[in-house]
Amino acid sequence: MSQATARPRRSVLYMPGSNTRALEKGRGIPADALILDLEDAVAPDAKAEARGNVQAAVAQGGYGKREIVVRVNGLDTPWGADDIAALGGSAADAILIPKVESAKMVQEVERLMVKAGARAEMGLMCMMETPLGILRAEEIAGASPRLTCLVMGTSDLVKDLNAKHTPDRLPVLTALGLCVLAARAHGKAIVDGVHLDLSDEAGFKAHCRQGRALGMDGKTLIHPKTVAAANDAFAPSAAEVAQAERIIAAHAEATAEGKGVAVLDGKLIENLHVEDAKRTVALAEAIAALEAEAP
Repeated sequence: MSQATARPRRSVLYMPGSNTRALEKGRGIPADALILDLEDAVAPDAKAEARGNVQAAVAQGGYGKREIVVRVNGLDTPWGADDIAALGGSAADAILIPKVESAKMVQEVERLMVKAGARAEMGLMCMMETPLGILRAEEIAGASPRLTCLVMGTSDLVKDLNAKHTPDRLPVLTALGLCVLAARAHGKAIVDGVHLDLSDEAGFKAHCRQGRALGMDGKTLIHPKTVAAANDAFAPSAAEVAQAERIIAAHAEATAEGKGVAVLDGKLIENLHVEDAKRTVALAEAIAALEAEAP
């Protein structure tokens, strides 16, 4: 498991930067990560105020060990450069760039972050939400060592494709698959897009299962009531962890005995199974550590 994918991102909740009550409430929500949003969730006349709210919230802290991400406005807007200047040197864990369409866009934001005093460990995340961005997913995923995670923006993508939101998400499956491939090729994490219908609990859970089956690390969310279901969907079950531990132990025993192969329950264990098992155990341990430190 790479450093970029090691931390849990089962539930990634958007919080509007213009809503100080929401920013405060976020300190007690058991999401793995919070995106403090200065872009889509904030009206143009509230951008400057929201930036100040997020600055204050990040400086105050109190979010425990959950990952704190700030989604800035694009550099092609009147607010993007000021957002990065204000928050690039903050204690936030990462800056999220909207509508990324090239490696050059990522590198320009990184340059401004460094200019603002960004810590070496501050990450970059990229919204994958336009047709051109999807077609350049591999280029974007490899744009910078700071880049930790691709964030799917399926709502904007459906709009730009002139497509429809369907229960099976067939119109965006190609885009999801291309971005998973790009993320994994470069050792990055990737989280799925939001589910817009808060009354559709069954549909939300189905999309979580689909996202996990596709290889997603978690799901972006728009309401705290969906956090628990996302956490459950993207966490390895107790049975999966127990089986992973058995695979690791069986392989270790066979290696210690000088055997070329290991067999468990009549099935051959190969290195790929061991790697997957170690990833499962590491994720379970990281989730346990995060939940133990929850504020």
